Amino acid sequence: MLDDTSRKQRRKLVLGITQREFHTVPIQSVMDTKIGSVDAAAETTANSVVGCPPANPCCPVAPAAPTTAGPADATLGRHIARRLVQVGALDVFSVPGDFNLTLLDHLIAEPGLRLVGCCNELNAGYAADGYARARGVGACVVTFTVGGLSVLNAIAGAYSENLPVICIVGGPNSNDYGTNRILHHTIGLSDFSQELRCFQTVTCFQAVVNNLEDAHELIDTAISTALKESKPVYVSIGCNLPGIPHPTFSREPVPFFLSPRISNQMGMEAAVEATAQFLNKAVKPVLVTAQDVSTMLRSSQNSIIFLINNGGYTIEVTCEEELKEAIEKVMGPKKDCLCFIEVIVHKDDTSKELLEWGSRVSAANSRPPNPQ
Repeated sequence: MLDDTSRKQRRKLVLGITQREFHTVPIQSVMDTKIGSVDAAAETTANSVVGCPPANPCCPVAPAAPTTAGPADATLGRHIARRLVQVGALDVFSVPGDFNLTLLDHLIAEPGLRLVGCCNELNAGYAADGYARARGVGACVVTFTVGGLSVLNAIAGAYSENLPVICIVGGPNSNDYGTNRILHHTIGLSDFSQELRCFQTVTCFQAVVNNLEDAHELIDTAISTALKESKPVYVSIGCNLPGIPHPTFSREPVPFFLSPRISNQMGMEAAVEATAQFLNKAVKPVLVTAQDVSTMLRSSQNSIIFLINNGGYTIEVTCEEELKEAIEKVMGPKKDCLCFIEVIVHKDDTSKELLEWGSRVSAANSRPPNPQ
């Protein structure tokens, strides 16, 4: 039984948490991202393929009737899952590792979220990059250091391209910080901040979650900042935390709200037209096609992959007429399949600028060391 003093202190604590979160969470979004409720997103994505927009229009998340979340619903892992669904990252690209396995279990349990396993972390990062371009925000989940450093190049690319990618890393057990222990998946140092320092230069916000008291605020601030700044963010979650309930992870009383911004349709059409004109005028356009072919097949992505082969193998597409015939086939009878077309070009079929650049790079890299 609680006496009157204990009840007042407890009430004060709860009100303090609620007021703080209402103050820190609502941040204006500058992305073309429509925010939908978790339940609505679950209904619209049940039978859709990866990356397809929801069939029904999304609506801002508004406060719902107060509910009491059970322990299984009020955990850190489910909180992250709900937030990803609410901002529109309905497909999360991941590579499992022992530091993120519990977190992945909670992401899988979210009805509105689809977990897409990738062949490696770099591919997961680039998939999240492409998803952010198409949907307004992307997300990937990897494991500590061995995964984080692998995805780093894709996150750096998203940073340079102003793409909001939420990079979530399953980190060490919260009890291991400050113990000077040497963990696996690392370079053999007891300093766990190496990965964080690497991400600090290619993300606009970094959150290392090692306790539950400020986890809600850190996670929501990271996601909001990604959308506001249109840049990737880094979120490290201690591997022992995703399954632990906490009052701040309940659905209520704190909703998550980001005002949607409608795209400039005229500007979008003008940009597409300018891009098409640019490509049509190109003498030797270069397309950079994709990895994770097995993931595409498993996710029913009917992509068309062109391999530009500049010599070395005998293959069927060797002239323009054969290429036209192949394209007609993949756009017609084979349109429901993933298609692979290999195109033969001459090994010297390149621009004089590229040849000149290669010569200069070779000369610069072959310079002998200066006298000591």
